[in-house]
Amino acid sequence: MEKKKVIIIGAGPGGLAAGLLLSSKDYNVKIYEKKPYVGGRNSSFSLGDYKFDLGPTFFLMPKILEDIFIEAGERLDEQLNLIEINPMYRLKFYGLDDFNPYSYNKKFLMYGEMEKIFPYSSKFYDYYIEREGKKFSKLEPCLKVPYLSLIDYLKPNFLKSLPYLDAQKSIYDVLSNYYKEEELKLSFTFQAKYIGMSPWIAPGTFSMISFLEHKYGIYHVEGGLNKVSKLMSDLIFKKNGEIFLDTPVKEIIFKNKKAIGIKLENGDVVEGDSIIINADFSTAMKNLIPQNLRTKYSDENLEKKRYSCSTFMLYLGVNKLYKNIPHHNIIFAKDYRKNVKKISENKSVGGDFSFYIQNPSVIDSTLAPEGKSSVYVLVPVANNNSKIDWEKEKDDFTQLLLDKLEKIGEFKGIRNHIEELRVVTPNEWEEEYDVYKGAVFNLSHNVMQMLWFRPHNELEGYENLFLVGGGTHPGSGLPTIYCSAKITSDLIDKK
Repeated sequence: MEKKKVIIIGAGPGGLAAGLLLSSKDYNVKIYEKKPYVGGRNSSFSLGDYKFDLGPTFFLMPKILEDIFIEAGERLDEQLNLIEINPMYRLKFYGLDDFNPYSYNKKFLMYGEMEKIFPYSSKFYDYYIEREGKKFSKLEPCLKVPYLSLIDYLKPNFLKSLPYLDAQKSIYDVLSNYYKEEELKLSFTFQAKYIGMSPWIAPGTFSMISFLEHKYGIYHVEGGLNKVSKLMSDLIFKKNGEIFLDTPVKEIIFKNKKAIGIKLENGDVVEGDSIIINADFSTAMKNLIPQNLRTKYSDENLEKKRYSCSTFMLYLGVNKLYKNIPHHNIIFAKDYRKNVKKISENKSVGGDFSFYIQNPSVIDSTLAPEGKSSVYVLVPVANNNSKIDWEKEKDDFTQLLLDKLEKIGEFKGIRNHIEELRVVTPNEWEEEYDVYKGAVFNLSHNVMQMLWFRPHNELEGYENLFLVGGGTHPGSGLPTIYCSAKITSDLIDKK
């Protein structure tokens, strides 16, 4: 019998995970990628002798990916070197000593760290782990199934999760149940930035993100997190799937509203039984589906949706090793709430802002020459709805960020050691990487853009058209993107 043909548009992490699962089940898988490399925002690049992850640097919940590899007949731990990071990160608050949280498997060290900075607080840590663990056990099954109909809200797993959803609260409200100190609350709520939102706005459902860090740990992949995408692409080839790089897709071909194939930029037509979109959701809807076939997702309706924040990036090749600076560092603004409010209101972050620094060369010698460092700096900023003129602001903001890196981040004299530098602004995210409005965490995760209200894994209103990635259920972030790939591949397999 002829193999069923699956076409995947985009070789980002979701498309690769779906391609791995389906090729291992003997589907005829063809992935078409616009760029000359795989991984999308989970890819890498080099500046001279320095190597960098383009996007994600935190590897959480490896079990999700391990299960995908097992289903595909592979072992993740045999092919990648995962390094657990403890303390997980350095948190730097104005006027306090550095706070260096440990994961729960080092809970006695965590107790000591909490008591040192926040006296009498550690007694609440076990309660936090216990209550959030129960919450996650109820919510996890809801992240593994599609929401294609309102009837899905009546399924037993969802009904059991209702008392734990906390959707009517914010993440900040949920953490206020455990801790009194403002900085301690922020230590367990800044993770809202992983989905591009404010902890005062993001639904309390997402308090599970910090729980997952503490319960299951944070990992670094030797060579960079991009190695996951490269490994998946190698395994797809091994299982007779095909990946075509430098091959942009011009449009999806429909018969009525049934997706039957794609047309490439070079004019070639490729037919398929199922089409999976792994490109940025709103960009793909605008560019790949004719306007007359997308009433629900017209340009006007896409414009009205709520989107995550963007990021301003510095990638620095430095001829010095900063041995005393940890792998992950989060530097909080003096007024963190005001900082994230400005981002939410599409304003420039100005002089007082928070930022993240990755200093991976302290534990991974493969990313830079001996005695040197690849330093990655990220600032959450407003997406391009803000109309900020980044071409005008870019140089001044770079210098301001380098000042803060030296004075607050404690990378002393770093300006004198920079050999390579690259800047990526929201403009580049939109123009070079096809990210709608530069919103790198995709559609916002407010209640009316979650579960059934998010674009469906089997895209509503069409036949044979599917989604993977941050723009569909269960949402953005690598673990949930891998979940979307599992959900979508299962939907295709059941059909």
